[in-house]
Amino acid sequence: MTHPYVSIDLDKIEYNARTIANLCRVYGLTVTGVTKCTCGHPEVAKAMMRGGVSSIGESQLQNVYRLRSAGVRASYMLLRLPSLSEVAAVVDVIDVSLNSELAVLAALSQAAQRRGQVHHVIIMVDLGDLREGVWPSDLVPFVREALRLPGIGIAGIGTNLACFSGVIPSEDNMQQLAALAGEIEQTFGLTLKWISGANSSGLNLIAAGRMPVRVNHARIGEAILLGRETTHRQPWPDTFQDAFVLHAEVLELKQKPSVPVGARSENAFGHLTAFTNHSLMTRALVNVGREEVDIAGITPRDSRLTILGASSGYLVMNVTGATNYYRVSNELTFSLNYGALLTAMASEYMRGSGISYEG
Repeated sequence: MTHPYVSIDLDKIEYNARTIANLCRVYGLTVTGVTKCTCGHPEVAKAMMRGGVSSIGESQLQNVYRLRSAGVRASYMLLRLPSLSEVAAVVDVIDVSLNSELAVLAALSQAAQRRGQVHHVIIMVDLGDLREGVWPSDLVPFVREALRLPGIGIAGIGTNLACFSGVIPSEDNMQQLAALAGEIEQTFGLTLKWISGANSSGLNLIAAGRMPVRVNHARIGEAILLGRETTHRQPWPDTFQDAFVLHAEVLELKQKPSVPVGARSENAFGHLTAFTNHSLMTRALVNVGREEVDIAGITPRDSRLTILGASSGYLVMNVTGATNYYRVSNELTFSLNYGALLTAMASEYMRGSGISYEG
């Protein structure tokens, strides 16, 4: 092994997708499987589709191009608000986009008309997480203006919670979303296809049977990829948490002091690291660093090992508890959280090593 890499167990992703899709189906929700954390990995998307998701959600158009060119036949939802500069491409390759700006809707309208198409949108509402969305009191006038745009079809309304400010999906805010949908339908004589209110943070509400029946769509990424709900980051029942594993190689293995020797200043990243004196320790240098992965989000799968820190190109580890077990060139494996998986999959150094997959 010359480069760190991420192995992907597609069977586990398919299994997780089936578990989540079946749960949501019981309570009347369809699931868009979110592949953005894997940079639109085609095999991951296919595994999600086999597991029962109804469509694929992406935040990057280049990932959608990648998926389409790989033959992933799916309905595609653009999760990140479109920019004005990319409306033509959005109309070309996206089936449904999330929106919150009239100027962008107007540009999408023009692009759709030029192509003789109707572009379907979900209007996002901000219910307190303070990320994207129209404020609830502005929703009716916003929809009134949007309905005047030819080539735009309002497929539904939605909200995003927990991702920015950590606001938890609750019966109250989901009832608010359902009530807003009803108000839109009554005011304008519409029938909204999608009330999109849930992501991985909403699984507890769904499983408890407390999600309002009008909420019928979920956008799920982490619970499928890593088997965790995102309110408390707890493992979700009947899912795997190890579909993705980081592999890296031991480059150096030596006994050294546990505290630095000499006058110290900040390290290369502007931190003054605290060290505890444990006398001599067996330290390993591993060929993965901050340029490949979010070090704070990885955990050695061997519990005898601990991470001491990292530079751009090296991970520094305490392997004293397994001194006689590891040798130079041995492979170490790590679990990843969502942030670490995102950075690993996006790193050209990691992907250049050839991400492997099973299943």
